Amino acid sequence: MNTLSAIIVDDEQLARRGLSVRLQQLPEVDVVAECANGQEALIAIAQHNPDLLFLDIQMPGMDGFEVVEKLQGDDMPMVVFVTAYNEYAVDAFKVHAIDYVLKPIDDDRLHEAVQRAVQHRSQEANSEGKEKLVKLVMSMTGESAAGVEALVEKGNGNGDGWPEKITIKDGSDIQFIRVADITWVDAAGDYMCIHAAGETHIMRITMKQLEGMLNPAVFLRVHRSTIVNNRVITGAQTLSNGEYLLNLEGGTQLKVSRSYKDRIRQFLVT
Repeated sequence: MNTLSAIIVDDEQLARRGLSVRLQQLPEVDVVAECANGQEALIAIAQHNPDLLFLDIQMPGMDGFEVVEKLQGDDMPMVVFVTAYNEYAVDAFKVHAIDYVLKPIDDDRLHEAVQRAVQHRSQEANSEGKEKLVKLVMSMTGESAAGVEALVEKGNGNGDGWPEKITIKDGSDIQFIRVADITWVDAAGDYMCIHAAGETHIMRITMKQLEGMLNPAVFLRVHRSTIVNNRVITGAQTLSNGEYLLNLEGGTQLKVSRSYKDRIRQFLVT
């Protein structure tokens, strides 16, 4: 297992040492440096490029939030705030900290924070694909990169973003289809054929209405009457006229119309 390299930043020596000793018991973490203030932290982070930062908030000179502010960028490590004060929790998550642990630190709580960091890094293993996706959605929607990231965050939200299920009514019957199970959609007038989990469901709705229910960072329009889940695209073939034929999991092939060809090319070759 690849360990997470970590730096501890705390102005109290005993706090640094105590946290370091605890982290040594966790095989997922390798502490590469300990820092007594924000300036030392910036130097150590530049030197070690750590995966994870255990960061105190109230420190003389430069507090934890100022450290994070100076680190914003592509090489930003994951941040776990470790503090004796609970009033900064909201601000901590506004700067995208992955966890907020209160002192005195409970062993189980520390282990939970480390596991969250492990899961977070696993999700970021797909960052190259995400970068392609951001560029594609930018070209399709005209959004800025920041705007696309906001769409992605909205799609990953807990209950207040893109719907996890859609409802299909057929007379007195009601079905709930998980959006994540949808592989592709094709239109027939005001009816949509929704292909999900090996079955086809018919839904009376316009393409524009359905498209508005699906996260554009995941579902791509490849034809006037076709939407595809980018996560099931396994490859593509270039046709003699320069258009594409997309290969999906399960063997389905979908043609990309000329009006969407350039947008899909960016996704395939970027």
